[in-house]
Amino acid sequence: MRMNRSSRVGPASRSLVVAALLLLAAPEGHSQGAPGAGSYAQLLDLFSEWRAFEQPPLLYGAPDYTAETFAARMAPFRALRARLDGIDTTGWSVPQQVDWHLVRAEMNGFDFNHRVLKPWARDPAFYQSIWPYRSDVPAHEGPTHHAVTELWTYDFPLSAAEEDRLVADLRVIPPLMRQARQNLTGNARELWIAGIRNIRAQRAYLGTIRERVGDAASPALLAVLDASEAETDALVAWLEAEAARKDGPSGIGRDNYTWYQQNVHLVPLTWEEEVQLLQRELDRAWSSLALEEHRNRHLPPMVAASTPAEMDALNDDAIARFMAFLRDGEVLTMTDYVEPALQAHRIAFAPEATRNFFQIGAHYDPLPLITHFYHWIELARMDREPHPSPIRGPLLYNIFDSRNEGTATGVEEMFMHAGLYDDSPRSREIVWIMLAQRAARGLGSLYAHANDMTMEEAGRVHMDGTPRGWMETEEELLLFEQHLYLRQPGYGTSYVTGKYLLERALADYARQVEAHGESLRLGAFFDQLNAIDSIPIALARWEMTGLDDDIRRLATAP
Repeated sequence: MRMNRSSRVGPASRSLVVAALLLLAAPEGHSQGAPGAGSYAQLLDLFSEWRAFEQPPLLYGAPDYTAETFAARMAPFRALRARLDGIDTTGWSVPQQVDWHLVRAEMNGFDFNHRVLKPWARDPAFYQSIWPYRSDVPAHEGPTHHAVTELWTYDFPLSAAEEDRLVADLRVIPPLMRQARQNLTGNARELWIAGIRNIRAQRAYLGTIRERVGDAASPALLAVLDASEAETDALVAWLEAEAARKDGPSGIGRDNYTWYQQNVHLVPLTWEEEVQLLQRELDRAWSSLALEEHRNRHLPPMVAASTPAEMDALNDDAIARFMAFLRDGEVLTMTDYVEPALQAHRIAFAPEATRNFFQIGAHYDPLPLITHFYHWIELARMDREPHPSPIRGPLLYNIFDSRNEGTATGVEEMFMHAGLYDDSPRSREIVWIMLAQRAARGLGSLYAHANDMTMEEAGRVHMDGTPRGWMETEEELLLFEQHLYLRQPGYGTSYVTGKYLLERALADYARQVEAHGESLRLGAFFDQLNAIDSIPIALARWEMTGLDDDIRRLATAP
């Protein structure tokens, strides 16, 4: 829900941005659209107004999520939506039409949150206000409020200016914790109970800040820490006292799930189709793993790193292999930020007894997980080479999930088939295990949203569907993932649905290349995908291939 500061466009630069976009995105001879059509500049102006509106007003210094304020905001929201629907896109280029659909999706997200998801009323985790790390996707995973403290942006010890910024950030917490006790009227039992953990985590983060600033903290910082800790404690106590009265379902139901996927995240699938797809991918991953194990039966078993030095050596080797594959295999145009993005996220050594699912595989070979860290390459690209359209990112309401999580998951298998593990056959087994885990956890999340299963039962699908018992080692990861997917519909499935949509886009792209009598260049496909940016794959496919069947289906979705 939170708009990234870098996506805001100041008034002084608007005319330059508009002019650049009209030149870059419009087809020849139609820079303003066909005669009688709406102007793309109208869309940019409306987008700027929409993003300003999407930021809630303040109440005692904190974002206002009260029912009264939401009720008052619906009339101006409907007016913005009517203006969007009234823009005639006749004669617009495909990229311009894509931008229109992105604004429509965001407005649909606002509407859905108000009607159905209501995280401010149903989901205590919505009020977590301190985030110690940067997400590996364009915005935070799951619903977050509009004024979180991004602790990872601070360097300690703090300068005077940075301390002032931290004080201003933390001042949101006390009034927001008080507001939460007014707003949280929902009856979603599992979201309620699991969400208490997030507020307790906030209390721990406040303690971490206090330790890091130490005796150098100003009176103002100490005062806001005292108030934030007290109000966080009060919210935890209130949530725990209210928990016994919560007995309602937490899933949004099949029909709401389908509407949300099709109208907000622009995934051209129904709940039932996602169940079928994820079960198919789960079966395929298990059967493919069995075939790999048979193929490799005469090879020596992989040996896990047992010391930090061994883990460092595995990281060095994996990153070097990946860079050579991307460069020499002509898979991606290399830039000066690709390797640093990977080096900044080397996988740390963990003692065997404490390793979670991803760490288990990474201690045999980090490369499959580092391949998933394509995420960090994409974020570096967005930081260094932002798309000229302010509409394209970062998108609100996790609309990026099937694109970013789907691509990071998709390239694990795609790059394997393209030869990444030709010199390490047993690493292919890890790729299939990772796919099985993602299919199983997504399948469980679908049943949880249909209210066919509890979150615990969905976790059992997640655990039992993962080969070799690798999800039985660490309950924290299991709880974190299933809680996130119950909070954010579609996120648990996005790894696999996005992978499928990416594979479909590559298939269409390959058919068109063949029809022109040319040879496929994988690097050209990924370069074009990256240039289009982190938008739903159905829209990226339209831009890349001209195929608009998914968009036509989504545009007529009920």
